[in-house]
Amino acid sequence: MSATQTNQTRAGFVALIGEPNAGKSTLLNRMVGAKVSIVTHKVQTTRTRIRGVCMEGQAQIVFVDTPGIFRPRRRLDRSMVKAAWGGASDADVIVLLIEAHRGLTEGAKMIIERMADEMPKGKPVALAINKIDRVKAETLLALAEEMNTAFPFAKTFMISAEKGYGVADLREWLAAEVPEGPWFYPEDQIADLPMRMIAAEMTREKLTLRLHEELPYQLTVETEKWEDKPDGTTRIDQIVYVARDGHKGIVLGNKGETIKSIGQAARADISEFLGRTVHLFLQVKVRPNWLDEPERYSEMGLDFKDGDA
Repeated sequence: MSATQTNQTRAGFVALIGEPNAGKSTLLNRMVGAKVSIVTHKVQTTRTRIRGVCMEGQAQIVFVDTPGIFRPRRRLDRSMVKAAWGGASDADVIVLLIEAHRGLTEGAKMIIERMADEMPKGKPVALAINKIDRVKAETLLALAEEMNTAFPFAKTFMISAEKGYGVADLREWLAAEVPEGPWFYPEDQIADLPMRMIAAEMTREKLTLRLHEELPYQLTVETEKWEDKPDGTTRIDQIVYVARDGHKGIVLGNKGETIKSIGQAARADISEFLGRTVHLFLQVKVRPNWLDEPERYSEMGLDFKDGDA
């Protein structure tokens, strides 16, 4: 515990929940001030409960960035949704994120109904209406009223996670809501995911951005080797697992151009995150049944059994 801490320190877990693509990862990264959760335009990109740590005054806010909640079809989907609800019920405070221009969707209604049934009474739940720059003020006010009629939110925030509007107000409120107590992490720590997993997530982000349609959900990335060299550089070897031979060709691209450009983009992000030069080596391997292998799930921080129908 640092000398600057007093008895008034606070620390707690905050779960960000919502539909896929509501902006949870963008909000987490904005709060923490670093890229700890991958952000893409594709849904269901966050598979694990990534924790980002944010300091606000004497409070330490630990964010649990849950997978988007949706109607699950496959084993991986079911594990992700179970992880999302697990993250919410374990947290001290919950923030439900919805998109201003989409309003109270069927998916948001489903989440609110489940929160009413499953969340312990008295747990503070805030509403964050995101992407407010996309709609008119009167639309926002009507949506806020509709949402608060559907669920007794402790507070409502109008934000733009991408542009930063309203984020400071939300952060201050969360700092006051988390329980009094000692900090969980050193002041300069921003995420509790192992670096190997963060590096794998960064590569998966680049694959997701580059490739289209269903393919990104049929692949996963694992960091196989990590070597910090005496000269201050780091060598990272990663494997991209795909489900089919045809997928391997798509990931590699013509003469390996696709995987090469993905590797360059991922290396730049990982180097910036670690603050040192990184040499990244990617291999693509076909594993037809990786979606049914318990080891792949534990590597992503998910429970294989949670995917049982």
